[in-house]
Amino acid sequence: MRVRDWQDILEDVMESNANPGDWRAVGGDRANGIGEDIYFGHPDAGVYQLKTYAKNPFEVQGVGSQVARRIDDDIDPLFPNDGSGIFGVQQGPEDEDDAKEKAKNLETVLETHADAPTSPQALLEDMMDAMDSPAYGPMEFDHHDRPDQMTELTETFEEAEELLDAEFEDVIEEDVERGFY
Repeated sequence: MRVRDWQDILEDVMESNANPGDWRAVGGDRANGIGEDIYFGHPDAGVYQLKTYAKNPFEVQGVGSQVARRIDDDIDPLFPNDGSGIFGVQQGPEDEDDAKEKAKNLETVLETHADAPTSPQALLEDMMDAMDSPAYGPMEFDHHDRPDQMTELTETFEEAEELLDAEFEDVIEEDVERGFY
């Protein structure tokens, strides 16, 4: 298992070529200390774990790793089919023309859904397609605690959890200065 910067893990997710709508995620507060834990899972791309914290409103720091190469029958029920929310991973536009094209596509999707009966899930899927999102899906996330699935995933990937926690603590120590000036 290789621990890397959290943004490198998101690059892996974006470049996985897996069906974008089949991703699922579980996240919440870290068990010990500041920050959040999140697991992303896809049947064909595997399971990734991230540990992040907001250093300030404009900067997020963290580490992550691929913790499984596929989702097996034991892990599958821990990822939601419907969640308390929906997540999406986005890539910025390549250039001005790409940005205009994505904006035009998104505008068309919103106009179409405004004029026709639709569901929130159908709107999300069409929006993610219009923006060429590489990953999106249901997410179970608790902003104040940890969903039960998080505890089970942490126990399942106990060795990865210990290694990521140690690396993450190093990142926090480097970034956080204690005391007053």
